[in-house]
Amino acid sequence: MQTKSIALTGLTGTALTIEAALSNQLPGLAIIGLPDTAIAEAKQRVRVACANSGVQLPPGFITVNLAPADLRKQGSAFDLAIAVSCVAVSGIHLRPDFTTTVHLGELSLDGRLKRPAGLLSAVIAAQQNGFTRVVVPADCAAEAALVPGIEVVSASSLKDVILFYQQKPGNWRVIQPGEGRWIAQPAAGSKSAAVPGEGCTASTVSETEHETTDEAAYNSVDIADIVGQEEAVSALAVAAAGGHNLALNGTPGVGKTLLANALVGVMPDLDDAAALEASSIVSLGGTALTKLVRRPPLIAPHHTASTAAIIGTGHNGFVRPGAITLASHGILFMDEAPEFAGSVLDSLRQPLETGYIEIHRARVRATLPAKFQLVLAANPCPCGYAGIIGGVKQCECAPQQIRRYSNKISGPLQDRIDLRVKVNSVTNSYRAKQSQTSAEMQQRVSTAQERARKRLKNTGWTKNAQVSGAWLRATNSVIPAKDREAIDSALTSGYITMRGYDKILRIAWTIADLNNLEQPDKTCIAEALHLRGY
Repeated sequence: MQTKSIALTGLTGTALTIEAALSNQLPGLAIIGLPDTAIAEAKQRVRVACANSGVQLPPGFITVNLAPADLRKQGSAFDLAIAVSCVAVSGIHLRPDFTTTVHLGELSLDGRLKRPAGLLSAVIAAQQNGFTRVVVPADCAAEAALVPGIEVVSASSLKDVILFYQQKPGNWRVIQPGEGRWIAQPAAGSKSAAVPGEGCTASTVSETEHETTDEAAYNSVDIADIVGQEEAVSALAVAAAGGHNLALNGTPGVGKTLLANALVGVMPDLDDAAALEASSIVSLGGTALTKLVRRPPLIAPHHTASTAAIIGTGHNGFVRPGAITLASHGILFMDEAPEFAGSVLDSLRQPLETGYIEIHRARVRATLPAKFQLVLAANPCPCGYAGIIGGVKQCECAPQQIRRYSNKISGPLQDRIDLRVKVNSVTNSYRAKQSQTSAEMQQRVSTAQERARKRLKNTGWTKNAQVSGAWLRATNSVIPAKDREAIDSALTSGYITMRGYDKILRIAWTIADLNNLEQPDKTCIAEALHLRGY
């Protein structure tokens, strides 16, 4: 008897076939097919859970094979599929076809089903592999229902799964794809008006309940509360609108961290595709989702973080995503950037260009998303007060210390930073605050992004930071030579690289979008050069 499940490697899922066969030997159960310790221990959980669910396994020897046999499997998500195959081989008649159904869930000893890690990613993989139905624990059915185009069967226990396959009343429910509706057979003795989870006939669950943004749970700094820093606030709008990387440099206490936190508040909500990918990344943890992640994430690792913690790692077939994956479609904020190890900072160079990271280890290889915006914050020197004239605190660092400190951020990485902003000290605490709130700036950013999307239609890009240099210099988008004089001269004299030239063009296009211009002019180019740090 065969059942189906999904094996995750990072966010990529592979369809598994779980085969069970009964032989005339001493009673026992063996699991083969490169299982890890958690799967090998499933034979005990399955036997006890079946007994506590009223299912008597046959007295022979049951062999369970996880195919493909050359793929390493890990985790407890296969417990339910293994149990259903063992129940089927024991002679209990289960009517529906298993070939289009994926089973995901961990078994408790009493037969209850628990959520496995990465449930949403596994359901997405099931849908992509052509399966039409998933059977999941009841407490994470709403999470599975976030994936469009697949039927979700919710069950509280192994016994309820068996009752579903026998089409008998029980505590199981079905969410039909695209309907946002719970459909269930009434349990014995239940009333037609029962609530979902207690044997309902049909109870509507709003689809927007799974998709709306929980604004109350989202907390960020409002732009209106920032005193001064007009140039830095302007840079935040450009960074948010174009998806540009940002570096903030200034003395301690001038507001670099405050500005980085405010950036998240001016970024628009994620679209459906980005929200589903961001949600699948979150689902790799132990928390069940009830709605899509709509707000861009902000990940701020400590400067002692290792390279594996930042880019991700793999061990014994298990892939653990790093900070750059967790920050996908959001911000990776590295405060006190020069304090990070040089190897950690340089490991960001490739994913900044490609938008993904490939994890290569002896026993595992995986590709993880890394579509993040990098925000660096740094002091000008180890003590933080280099360049300050007339202040109470003066820099005491030797010139070689300052040079060594600034060189911790390598040239190739600095060249990948679009916007380089010097954050100056605020000299008047009663200075007027910003003329706009985060909500107002977010609306302006959304309008600019919409202009970019229309211009980039059918190109595969949605933001200016993603556009290739070749496209920027193509005939249909070329900026007149008289407006490019400044950057053309800088390129000819060697002050900027070709990558830097293209980045200035991207920034100029973003500035034009923010100002509702059809094309960047000389003023946009000059502002882009300034924000680039020239």
